[in-house]
Amino acid sequence: MAILLSLSLFPIHASNTKPPNLNLIASRTTKRHLILKTISFSIISLASVQHPFAQSIALAEHSSSPTSKPGALSGIANTKSWFQFYGDGFSIRVPPQFEDISEPEDYNAGLSLYGDKAKPKTFAARFATPDGSEVLSVVIRPSNQLKITFLEAQDISDFGSLKEAAKVFVPGGATLYSARTIKIKEEEGFKTYYFYEFGRDEQHIALVAAINSGKAYIAGATAPESKWDDDGVKLRSAAISLTLL
Repeated sequence: MAILLSLSLFPIHASNTKPPNLNLIASRTTKRHLILKTISFSIISLASVQHPFAQSIALAEHSSSPTSKPGALSGIANTKSWFQFYGDGFSIRVPPQFEDISEPEDYNAGLSLYGDKAKPKTFAARFATPDGSEVLSVVIRPSNQLKITFLEAQDISDFGSLKEAAKVFVPGGATLYSARTIKIKEEEGFKTYYFYEFGRDEQHIALVAAINSGKAYIAGATAPESKWDDDGVKLRSAAISLTLL
């Protein structure tokens, strides 16, 4: 079972001096919708069952020495000047020119009842470039929804090694380019983050996952493969900036 990410469009505001060109608006809206729809199936597709990897995929497990995140991987930009978004139990840096595209109902999803339970948010955070081709998202899910376990997961390593956890976080059919273990020093010890970079359906995705108190926090940054050469460092850096609070 895959988690499919829903989509939203920017509101269109009519001009006070000139009537809107409805055909042009419809065309731009449709184009943006198609771009975001394509990305939605690629950014964070989490398989709830294990899948085999192609033999050609070499998954090398690396453990970085305790350090700050910008220096943990090659090809990472300094994000200190970027806007820092604070969410429920996490923070993440947002690249310049990215706009908040969370749907208004996302902010109140926890207050609306669905049956006897509060409806969970689809996204904990969601940002995109004006044309919608590059997207940064964060989702939060109970860890036992991603991997059946009788114990409450406290760290991503409870899902197994970097290679074992890839069966949960990297969708079947993807081409895996890189995988790293990142350990960040905290007051009570070290927190482990798993990083995966992969391609699927002409999209390039950088994904970081971590667990705290039974919740899995997953940040995904994606763009078309054609844009990754120019913007990959920026997007990878945004994903790597995920920090649990």
